[in-house]
Amino acid sequence: MLGVFSIEIVTPPEELVAAGDRSPSPRTTALALMKRYINSNPSSVSIRIGDQVHLAYSRHNESLLQPRSFGVKDDIFCLFEGMLDNLGSLRQQYGLAKCADEVMLVIEAYKALRDRAPYPPSHVVGHLTGNFAFLVFDKSTSTLFVASDQSGRVPLYWGITADGFVAFSDDAEMLKSACGKSIASFPQGCFFSTTVGEIRSYENPKNKIIAIPAPDEQIWGATFKVEGPAVVLARE
Repeated sequence: MLGVFSIEIVTPPEELVAAGDRSPSPRTTALALMKRYINSNPSSVSIRIGDQVHLAYSRHNESLLQPRSFGVKDDIFCLFEGMLDNLGSLRQQYGLAKCADEVMLVIEAYKALRDRAPYPPSHVVGHLTGNFAFLVFDKSTSTLFVASDQSGRVPLYWGITADGFVAFSDDAEMLKSACGKSIASFPQGCFFSTTVGEIRSYENPKNKIIAIPAPDEQIWGATFKVEGPAVVLARE
């Protein structure tokens, strides 16, 4: 899956910007990245939302245990990869039909966050059990919500393209071709919300997320980790 968002939607993380400046490498535009994704993935589906957002996914070479899916409801768009172990109980919790899949569940969970204030963002993902990564874009509010499960079994990466778009994908090599060193693995057990304006751990939402510059020989520009004694030591 692939989602690219303009600077009007997402402010690029300073750590990824700095990584790209520190170790300059070839990069391409968001449009070139999207075209490459579509050309490399047969039967891919893509949706463009104005000039600010472009989403795409394909089931080409997907894992049986980590299927990719896409859905939209009430101008809320969702790309989802993985499976929820507690989908049945969550359907009951949100009053959904038995046929509702993970995408519809995540959209309903996001709507609860948006419409039932105060509702901590960590609750949207904190009660999800399974292996997953997803992107939610709310067209009505131009809000982006991104999350990865605690085990990190479903890969998710983000980076900055040559024209400043922030891109998210499960394909590191695809992203690296467009983002160069301005790329990082999205931290497991964390969420990013443009409403909150930063990455947070949904298990320890009060702990800061620290970006540690990566060595030059790594493909990553930085590594994001939840703050703790070991992380602080590594940073020093």
